[in-house]
Amino acid sequence: MKRREALRAIGSLTAIGTLAPVGHRSRAHFSEARKTGSSMLGNISPLNLQQKGEKSMKQEVKTDKAPKAIGPYSQGIVANGFVFASGQIPLDPATGELNTGTVEEQTRLVLRNLGAVLEAAGSSYDKVVKCTVFLQDMNDFSKMNQVYSEFFKAPFPARAAVQVARLPRDVKVEIEAIALI
Repeated sequence: MKRREALRAIGSLTAIGTLAPVGHRSRAHFSEARKTGSSMLGNISPLNLQQKGEKSMKQEVKTDKAPKAIGPYSQGIVANGFVFASGQIPLDPATGELNTGTVEEQTRLVLRNLGAVLEAAGSSYDKVVKCTVFLQDMNDFSKMNQVYSEFFKAPFPARAAVQVARLPRDVKVEIEAIALI
């Protein structure tokens, strides 16, 4: 069912002319795109991803069950049938306190916060199609992965996991997600 929903969304974009398979683009199209600096995928932009005559469908997601955004960003954005959940760190939403425990404890709180954002958007863990995991130390990957598997079940979302130089508030893990509504 999830795959069918994603394919239906892609099919809708193709049908309204905002997305065509790359194989259907000519060399002249790519050459012209390079000259003009336009998108090589055609006329894709945030404003033309909806049906003709519709206004932009971008909506902010806010919930008290996840840490408040502490800068010029949103906890999440709903747009065109997807929720784009900002990276969550291990902050307790009730107290604002940072969890400085093990990577397992931090991952569990991060995923609970992420789940709260997904729920506020009308989504859930089983509708997640892509996650990005940011780790302070890649040696913590297997520990993070063990907790991650408690929240996500097959078919698992696509995922990238990377080690970064530094995370906000020097936490051990941050996770962001894209999900279907």
